[in-house]
Amino acid sequence: MAHCHCVDCRKFHGAAFSTFAEVKITDFTWTSGQHFLKAYQAENGSVRQFCQECGSSLTFQPSVHGGLVEFALATLDDNGKFVPDAHIFMDSKVDWYSPQDDLAKYSKHRSE
Repeated sequence: MAHCHCVDCRKFHGAAFSTFAEVKITDFTWTSGQHFLKAYQAENGSVRQFCQECGSSLTFQPSVHGGLVEFALATLDDNGKFVPDAHIFMDSKVDWYSPQDDLAKYSKHRSE
């Protein structure tokens, strides 16, 4: 789980960063409302899903990390048990926000 500061996440969420958790797509299941999902495919091949009923940003499927799905933590009814452990894509963060926490900070993705 991480706070992502990339341009695409900022635009998708309309915020300084987004907070996602990542799981294998085979371990991810919608329990209801799947018929409300709409998808947007970016130029880089990643796919973002949102709810056409309420407009909530819900998932992100990166094009380079096949078999994974990321879901927006703030959309969960019980999100208190999940704690992000990093800031990623700090090279893309907005100029007016500087994280003051002790979380790890990466210029791009954790693996880069």
